[in-house]
Amino acid sequence: MANDNKNQQHNILKGYNMLLYFAGTMIMYEPAEECIVDFWKEGILKKLPVSSLNPNFMKAESQLRESCTDKSSNTEAMTEDYFRLFKREIMPLAPFYESFYTDKASLTGKSDSLQVTGFYDSYGWRPKFRNEKKDDHLGIELLFLSILVEKYMVLDDEACRGEMRNEIRRFIKQHILSWIPEWNRKVQENSATISYKGIASLIIACV
Repeated sequence: MANDNKNQQHNILKGYNMLLYFAGTMIMYEPAEECIVDFWKEGILKKLPVSSLNPNFMKAESQLRESCTDKSSNTEAMTEDYFRLFKREIMPLAPFYESFYTDKASLTGKSDSLQVTGFYDSYGWRPKFRNEKKDDHLGIELLFLSILVEKYMVLDDEACRGEMRNEIRRFIKQHILSWIPEWNRKVQENSATISYKGIASLIIACV
């Protein structure tokens, strides 16, 4: 029975990690045609690998299911939305950098982008995107979170698992939940496609 529960928990975490990786990738890069075909046109997003009664998850599930039949879920429309929301040089509508929302450099002398770098460094992790994206980019933070969860899933020692659970909670509290709700609000208000609304809702739900 204990093994069954552990296997079930492992499968649930694996499912959530898959969703985190998907969402992080969609935030990290502008939409690619093959991705749109696989996930939207083929309807993969109509059935997510996990289910939940969490209202945020149910909202994300509904939005993503709707996006599969939405005519604006095409490469051109989503690329345009991606740049409006995240990447245009003058006033993006929903910037995807932690420091935009929570930078406390004026109080601590150390910006949030440097603080998250310290978290990465403590695990010996160096993002391969460092030359092109800042360390506090949402896609990079989600990738690091998925790596922490992977580390947790392979640990057998309960004391080590407990310590890793605490580290995962600490990272989420300090570097994701401190700003993601506001980012999500901006996406919900400004996204021209239901697809990015669903992705933002999915990130909130998975975290």
